[in-house]
Amino acid sequence: MTDLLRAAGAVVWRGDESSPEVAVIHRPNYDDWTLPKGKMKSGEHVIAAGLREVREETGLTVLLGRALPPVHYMSAGRLKRVDYWVARAVADDGFEPGEEVDELRWLPVAEARRLLTYEWDAGLLRALGAAPLATVPLLLVRHGSAGSRSEWQGDDAARPLDTYGLSQAANLATALPAYRPELLLSSPSTRCVQTLEPYAGGTGAEIRTEPLLSEESQDPEKTPALVGSLSAPAAVCSHGKVLPGLIEALSGKDVHLRKGSFGVLHRAGGRVVSVERYPT
Repeated sequence: MTDLLRAAGAVVWRGDESSPEVAVIHRPNYDDWTLPKGKMKSGEHVIAAGLREVREETGLTVLLGRALPPVHYMSAGRLKRVDYWVARAVADDGFEPGEEVDELRWLPVAEARRLLTYEWDAGLLRALGAAPLATVPLLLVRHGSAGSRSEWQGDDAARPLDTYGLSQAANLATALPAYRPELLLSSPSTRCVQTLEPYAGGTGAEIRTEPLLSEESQDPEKTPALVGSLSAPAAVCSHGKVLPGLIEALSGKDVHLRKGSFGVLHRAGGRVVSVERYPT
């Protein structure tokens, strides 16, 4: 639908997971209390938009947890979709009142729900209890576009990303900061390593290569065991012939990823509590 308006935001929380406070904002132009959110810019990744809007409206830097149900409503005669995530506040540059947002309050969930102007916002707070707030992300990335396998002359493992694939990798680098993966693990194939390079270059992180993530050396038992043992936030880049089986082994979900897209497995207490899929 070409007329669909897109926006992104978050339910930002702090404190103890069992009794968190959430951030609500007041917008003087509408005289409403709502959750941080805003419109996506042209070409912007929805996750990057969510991070930016939260930071602009609250001064907060956040880490994304699981996705919440998207909200749809009519705005100026057009259907609007707002994507939301659970988000933990990890840094605060200080809230500065402005024309768009003039007040920020941290409130217990029940108080915030009573203050919010819109029922759809209150519904998002009710959805917080569906799964743990604090989760550890495992990002499973399919390498970007790399031309035609049949037209490539030479070792297929050396086949690089094409122009579109490079743009996908650059876009991916704007979304990964939402999860701050501490470990970058890749198939040795050039196209997989290149997919993670823009993010690695911006953070100084090292990309480790692992043969068990390659098409030739994947193993139905050893590959899931290796990736499943990663306890810290991690981004793992592999192939279309590897990732569906890997995701199913780890989560029980049948998830297929297009080139350049990625899945997020949110883990808590030794189990996967949410599985998401995003394009780049």
